Amino acid sequence: MESLTTNTDVRLTVTRCFRTLKSSTDSSDIITALRTLHSYLDEGPESTATSAERAEFRKTHYSSALQLLVSNIQADWLHQLTAAQRTELWDGLFLAGPPEQALLVLMDAIGELRPTSNLDHVVNITEKFLQRRRLAELLCSYCLEAAPSDSPQLRETLLGRISALPDITANKLQLNNRALFLPQQYYPLLATEMLTALERTCQALRAGTDCSLTFVAQTLGKVCIQGHSGSVLAVMAPRLSACTCSDMVWQRVCWKLLENVPQRWMESVLTGLVQAVSGPDALGRIIGNLVLTNKKAQFVITHKLLLLQYKYETRVLRIILGYLAADRDRRPLLIQVLRSVSQAWANSSAVKHTPLEQQLYVSKALLLSVSLLKDSEIQELRSELLQCMLSGMQTHLDSNVVRIRRMGMVIGEYLSSRMDINGTKLKFEYDQDEETRELLSLLAPGACDEPEAEPVNRADGPEETAETAESAQNASQTTSGAQALKTDPDSDLDSDDELTPYDMSGDQEISKASPPHYLRDCLEILISSEDPVRVELALQAAESLVRKNSFAAREISVQMSKVLLHMDDKYNINGFLYLRQATMVALTVADCIPVTHYLTTEFYSLNYSLRQRLDILEVLALAAQELSKPVTEKKAASISSATTAELTPYPGDSPVHWRNVVEKRIQSKTKRLTKKAAQPVTKATPNRYAPVAGHFFFPLLKNYDKPQVTFDLLGSDHLVLGRLIHTLGLFMHLAVNAPVQHEFLLLWPIIDTVFFYNASVILFQIAAQMGCALLDFVWAVRYHADQMVRRGVLFAVCSVFLSMPSQNLLVDISDQLFETRSWLADVAEGDPDADCRSLAVQSLVLLDKSLKKQLQDPQAPTVET
Repeated sequence: MESLTTNTDVRLTVTRCFRTLKSSTDSSDIITALRTLHSYLDEGPESTATSAERAEFRKTHYSSALQLLVSNIQADWLHQLTAAQRTELWDGLFLAGPPEQALLVLMDAIGELRPTSNLDHVVNITEKFLQRRRLAELLCSYCLEAAPSDSPQLRETLLGRISALPDITANKLQLNNRALFLPQQYYPLLATEMLTALERTCQALRAGTDCSLTFVAQTLGKVCIQGHSGSVLAVMAPRLSACTCSDMVWQRVCWKLLENVPQRWMESVLTGLVQAVSGPDALGRIIGNLVLTNKKAQFVITHKLLLLQYKYETRVLRIILGYLAADRDRRPLLIQVLRSVSQAWANSSAVKHTPLEQQLYVSKALLLSVSLLKDSEIQELRSELLQCMLSGMQTHLDSNVVRIRRMGMVIGEYLSSRMDINGTKLKFEYDQDEETRELLSLLAPGACDEPEAEPVNRADGPEETAETAESAQNASQTTSGAQALKTDPDSDLDSDDELTPYDMSGDQEISKASPPHYLRDCLEILISSEDPVRVELALQAAESLVRKNSFAAREISVQMSKVLLHMDDKYNINGFLYLRQATMVALTVADCIPVTHYLTTEFYSLNYSLRQRLDILEVLALAAQELSKPVTEKKAASISSATTAELTPYPGDSPVHWRNVVEKRIQSKTKRLTKKAAQPVTKATPNRYAPVAGHFFFPLLKNYDKPQVTFDLLGSDHLVLGRLIHTLGLFMHLAVNAPVQHEFLLLWPIIDTVFFYNASVILFQIAAQMGCALLDFVWAVRYHADQMVRRGVLFAVCSVFLSMPSQNLLVDISDQLFETRSWLADVAEGDPDADCRSLAVQSLVLLDKSLKKQLQDPQAPTVET
């Protein structure tokens, strides 16, 4: 009953804290809720929670609390906390609770979050998690559990996160990965944490506590099977060898550790271990008689490493065979190895078809095996060895490869000397080379006995390093303080009255919030934040972030344009309209077609104010103007000039060099009465607006004659109508010399006409299509009562006459030209607005020039079907 009451109280308190973190905006309430959650993790004497409450929170609510913090990482209250409060209350929750739950939440957060400052924050906490040796706490918690308290699925997931942490972080962070997450640093750190867990296990066993090494053994096997056995066992093997020299508890822990390694990972662990240990005695102390109890280990040690693989050094052969010969119970395996190796050495098919390197490897194994046998064992195996020697020597001596014959001679000499057949020994004459000298060196006395170097105690390396660094820092601070007192004994008597005060009139208050460094951070702030400072900083940084990273802008261009279009200035931000408009223009330029399609579609949608529709037109107009301007590549020019200055090419290497020489000679010999100032040559640049002109223009003409409940373009909303016509005229003017866009061929059948001029095909430019459509649109509103609309109509007509090719005027709009001219003449004489009369006169002049030019051209193009 008491436990049920405790669980209920904890659940109610935690639920109240969760509700505060989700909905409250008061900093004091947020801090109180975080401190309440911290109280369930504090095990000190000042803790207000009981042990039962702490256990219930750790078991049931801790993971939910961390997941809630990660889901609200973009909340305003987190950014309102000071750096010290954030480190203590937010980061501390990840570093003070059960480490296995914290690691799983952190790894999931790294995989789910996009590249933003929130991801950087989670990565920083993960780095602190490793630096504070929380992995050791995690491994120790599983070692000190006699029976597992979690599910096998959870353990498998945790095992995968621990072993693959460098891969997970590298795939997510890519070039921004931290040094601690690299395999060169992480896996040695993991090996040190496993040694720490084994050390605490030994201490617990001495205290009479039951322990389990299953999880540590699985971690070791998982890491080794992934290819990191070298970096892990290079740290663990020397330490285990030193600890097992005189401590039977350590030996028992090591034996149990290797026994608990799963069968599918046993080979990778043993393969790495035999390469990392210093000698056969160390291997025997670490793995014990594992080859006698584990069939997989026996197969790897006695067969695979000796007969199937031959990439290892001679030292590995000495360690394996010395390990088998060191114990009385393992010597039968040595004799078994000798039989299998001798059969492989004497096999004629193997001699003919296996690589020379493998034959040399097997020969070394045979020599070392025979050298480790006692005389009594040699006499027992005399018949088998004699048969091996005779058949094997015949096979090797019959070979036409010199290296194989020499191997057979060396081994035959040694086998005959060990068996002592009737007191006779074989002796061959051969030239010694590197291989034969290496084989003979194996026969030297004590060749298998190598001294083991006592390694330095490395289990407490990180702790000792941290303590040493801290003591050195304290010592340096003490020394510097003493030197300051010594050199300035009267420092307390000095007065600062004569110091000139520093001018602080121009100082500005430093904001607690920092501007976002990622575009997705800007988007999340604009969507969810209620902090005026953060919203203002996000708006100020948005445009530059869009222009710096166009790839990221294309991913969220439409979504961010939607947010900015619906955004109101509810915080009275300075320059709000300009900042919003500049960001929308940058988004339209960065991802032109999707954003333009969205804006032109929303222009005729329901539930938009006139201000929003005017904003759409302004953004489209500014974006079109920016796209039509040439791109200035100052950086590319500076790089190319620097490269040219550094590298002076040979004159004959340049393909245009001879042209410059000829031009200079002509100029030098040409006599001129007057010399005109040289004009700089304009470099041609691609027009970015030309390929997308139709996406700006034609969708705005789609639904102008369909009145809606909140928008009547041809009725009362004449302000928007005038602005729309002006914008379409601007699009028309910017589309000069734009090519045909094939996606609009089906919309405008008129462009199927083709002209043939001087045997070359001239396709209609899109300016001609746009001009025809624009004249049809403005013709219906040319007598509009509002002068703003009439000005827009005349501006559009001027744009048509300026931008439309002259040869198209007589072909496409010949029926409207004379009526248009008479209308312009009437406007120029009788319109009450002076600007309208001026625009009409300019339109008449442009029209007359175009008609005169076309009528005087004797080679006017004719229409072909």
